[in-house]
Amino acid sequence: MLLDTASLYFRAYFGVPDSVRAPHGTPVNAVRGLLDFIARLVDDHRPDDLVACMDADWRPQWRVDLIPSYKAHRVADEPAAPQGEHVPHSGDYKEVPDTLAPQVPVIEEVLDAIGIARVGVAGYEADDVIGTLATRASGPVDIVTGDRDLYQLVSDERRARVLYPLKNVGTLQAVDEAWLRGKYGVDGSGYADLALLRGDPSDGLPGVSGIGEKTAAKLLAAYGDLAGVTAAAADPTSKLTPTQRRRLAEAADYLAVAPRVVRVATDVPLPAFDPALPTAPRHPTALDALAGRWGLGTSLSRVLAVLAR
Repeated sequence: MLLDTASLYFRAYFGVPDSVRAPHGTPVNAVRGLLDFIARLVDDHRPDDLVACMDADWRPQWRVDLIPSYKAHRVADEPAAPQGEHVPHSGDYKEVPDTLAPQVPVIEEVLDAIGIARVGVAGYEADDVIGTLATRASGPVDIVTGDRDLYQLVSDERRARVLYPLKNVGTLQAVDEAWLRGKYGVDGSGYADLALLRGDPSDGLPGVSGIGEKTAAKLLAAYGDLAGVTAAAADPTSKLTPTQRRRLAEAADYLAVAPRVVRVATDVPLPAFDPALPTAPRHPTALDALAGRWGLGTSLSRVLAVLAR
């Protein structure tokens, strides 16, 4: 099980009232909400391995170099984070609340003390870590995320699916290739092409003017993939309308670089780590101190009880 951690703690932050606070008054709603999520996910799905994938860089420079508008509008919205820390943005929310930023290092410390693997790599987003782990996995993979971009990793052949929270993590949409074809008309491998043709304002991706989701799906159904669509645009005998041909030609520079930006990396140089779920806290003394300082209460107790079982 691979967690898109930022996506989940954003949901926790907005789903748990900020009246949930540490003894000294600091909100810990994202911390406790994420722990509740993990307890429920492990209890419901019983994964052997679990990795909390982190955004070491939520806006990698190599993606910005290719498409300067990539997440550009979010930069101005970003509040000051604790020294040495950065709070990534989630595709579900446009702004990072001021009271969330201080909770991120607490989340990291708590996960480390429990012994849940936490992996982030400089220069890459959590999506890239997830993409690398999902494609390397030898067994079934569940990707828990509220970010539809990761639908591109769905593969029946590799037994990789997305569990998309509809309401917290108690109600999850299991996304496999049949579901994708029914919803979008593409399978996992085609979702990235659909996304880049359609564009995504929340990520600063312009897409191709005049080509929305349904038109993108029709083009991909007719011509196979992005390469087939661009080849059709250059072929005067293809059945593209003159308007579609013109718009694809005008977007040629964008289409040349968008695949590298939109498709998650699958070759991230990962550090050594142990993904196995612990049955007891790795650092119990440190965890006890964190539990007292931040008032983690029943949220932590639930996680530890589920892990012990």
